[in-house]
Amino acid sequence: MDIPWDDVRVFLAVAESGSLSAAAKRLRTAQPTVSRRLATLEAHLGEALFDRSVSGATLTSFGERLLEPARKMAQWSAELDRAAERRQVAPRGVVRVTAPPGVAWDLLAPFAAQLAQHLPDVQLEVSSSTRYLDIGRREADLALRFAGPASREVVTLETVSHGIGVYAAPRYIASLKKGYGLADVRWIGWAPPFETLPPNGELAKRIPGFRPAFAADDFLVQLRAAEEGAGAIVLARMRLRTGRDMGLRELAVDLGPLRASLELVASRSALEIPRVRAVADLLAAELRASVPPKARARRSLPQP
Repeated sequence: MDIPWDDVRVFLAVAESGSLSAAAKRLRTAQPTVSRRLATLEAHLGEALFDRSVSGATLTSFGERLLEPARKMAQWSAELDRAAERRQVAPRGVVRVTAPPGVAWDLLAPFAAQLAQHLPDVQLEVSSSTRYLDIGRREADLALRFAGPASREVVTLETVSHGIGVYAAPRYIASLKKGYGLADVRWIGWAPPFETLPPNGELAKRIPGFRPAFAADDFLVQLRAAEEGAGAIVLARMRLRTGRDMGLRELAVDLGPLRASLELVASRSALEIPRVRAVADLLAAELRASVPPKARARRSLPQP
C-alpha cells in the first residue's frame, strides 16, 4: 500500500497535538485542509484513525499501531532533507530555532540583528513555545532548552548558567512593608496549562499555600504585569535583559542557590548543513556572552 507522506504528516500532527485545530497551527495550514487530508487517509486505509469529540481527537487502536511507524517515517524524511542540503556551500536559507518565550524575547530577538550583519542570506525563524519541538524530526534546526538532550542524535553545543533574581516595578517595591519576606510578595507566575513551569514549583516549595497573585500563559503578559506594578516576577539575570531598562528593579529577597541552566542543542545531521552550522556558531558565542565569564560552563562545538 502506497501512503503519501503528506497525509502521514497530518496524521502525526493530529496524534501528537490532540486536535485538528492544534495540528493545523503546527503545520501552518487551515483546519479544513487537515480534516480533508485526514479523511482521505482514513478512506485510503479503510479504517478510522481517530475518535473525534468536542474535546479533541483520540487515537483508535488502529491509529495507535500506526503511530510509531509514522514517527520513524518523519525522522527518515528529515534525514533525507538534510542529506540533500549538505551539498550547499554558502550559508543561505531558513534556520529554525525554538526556545522558551522568555529566552526568545531576551536572546533570539536581539540576536536576529547580529545575524543579519554576519549572514545576510540566512533567514532566522523563531518558534517561541513552551512545547519542546522535535529537532530530530526537523521541527526545528536548533533549540535553546533548560533540559539536556533526550537522544544520542541530539548534542549539546553550549551550556550557560544564569543567576536568578526577583524583579518588580519601583512603585510596587515601595508598597512593601519593611522586612518583607517571600510570603509577603504578590507573585506573578504561569497559568494553566503551564502551572508546573518554573518558577511556580520552586516558589511553592518555599511558600506554604503558594498561589500566584497574577498568572498568565504568556511570558510577555507576565512581564507587562510586573512593569505595571501587579507584583514581582522571577527572571534570569541575562546580560541583554539586565542591560535594558524595563522599569523593573531587583527585590532584596533570597531564593537560595537557584540558577537557570540554558543549553543550545542540535541534531548531529543538522550541523552538517552549512547554514545551520554557521548560525549555531554565532548563537553559541552570543549565549556565552549573555553571562559573566565565571558563570560559563563552556563546551566546544562538535565538528561534523
